[in-house]
Amino acid sequence: MAVFSVTTTTSPSSCLLQQHPSSSSPYLRGSLPYNQKFGISGMLGLPPFSFNWRRRRTLMCAVNQDTEEAIVETDSPIDVLRNKDSYQDGSRTISTVWDTSIEAWSQFARRVSGEWDGFGADFSNEGKPIELPESVVPEAYREWEVKVFDWQTQCPTLAEPKERVLQYKSIQLLPTVGCEADAATQYSVDERNVREGISGLNAFAYQSSGSYVAVWQKKDNLLELECCMINPQDCESRVRVIQFIHVLNNTEMVLQGIRVFREQWYGPFRNGDQLGGCAVRDSAFASTAPMAASDVAGIWKASTAIATFGTQNTGIFQELFDEKVQDSVRDGDCNILLPKQLWCSLKQNKEGETLSEVGWLLDHGQTITSSCLFSSTAKPQEISIALETRALEYA
Repeated sequence: MAVFSVTTTTSPSSCLLQQHPSSSSPYLRGSLPYNQKFGISGMLGLPPFSFNWRRRRTLMCAVNQDTEEAIVETDSPIDVLRNKDSYQDGSRTISTVWDTSIEAWSQFARRVSGEWDGFGADFSNEGKPIELPESVVPEAYREWEVKVFDWQTQCPTLAEPKERVLQYKSIQLLPTVGCEADAATQYSVDERNVREGISGLNAFAYQSSGSYVAVWQKKDNLLELECCMINPQDCESRVRVIQFIHVLNNTEMVLQGIRVFREQWYGPFRNGDQLGGCAVRDSAFASTAPMAASDVAGIWKASTAIATFGTQNTGIFQELFDEKVQDSVRDGDCNILLPKQLWCSLKQNKEGETLSEVGWLLDHGQTITSSCLFSSTAKPQEISIALETRALEYA
């Protein structure tokens, strides 16, 4: 029996050889290039990643005796994870190759799906809460001179575990007086569908944890950047922060407003037929005090997962891959401070690129942050989600 040798050569979006936890066979895990000057790391003051610019692997498999040895080289980046099992069938070796990104999506689907109930509120581009329209506020609140800033919300969410398809609805409920959730009436429903090739979706990046980032094109000059972050200390708690961004002349990006949802997992998906009501483990938050700038300033140790967009070999649907730990330097005075330990920012650099960041300060000196880097023409380039721990000198 002869040996067939396949040699692949990858570009700077290299392949990292890792061991699959459930198999003795190694698999390829794609990592992404970092631009020190213009990428997310450069804008946040991170040192550059170190890559081997060309990494070579040789895969060996047995074939029939009359097959000659062959070598195949490619410079195309590998954008899917793959694994392989082999078994003997008489004189032949049969190899089965599967896409392990399906496993990551399946985990994401399991963690993101369900009934997510909570509260939502709108804020100005300076972080000031915006009152609900007077027409939706019960008369009793007006008599008591109580200002209402929060909607009670539902977000029924369903992701197909075997197909990269996600659908969810953001439902705003009319305010009620007292514990009248069972009688709540829908005020608005915003339904979103996520899949490859869908109109209006510029980029979508996800983690197996259930966190994701989506860039929605609402009009020619209006983007919605949605960041959903699962609390790593409590997988049934999450926030969704939407930045409404006005694009001027296809280059300048200006923050118009912010919408925040604080949500708890209430149960399996029922398409919003059942409301958590008084069992919702949260409360209205918009009028509570914003976080302090000093709480987010300083040096943080960040373990970052990244996805790249806008190149010839990448689509709009990407998984976020884990990278090495890096230091992140943050100035709290440059952020828009929000209640419940949340903040966000939108900054442009000298090269015309724009960086959006959304952060959530957790317990025990940890934060989870989401960043999106846009090109000088307002196109998404890089998306990242990082789990950060405050450096000891700032603890």
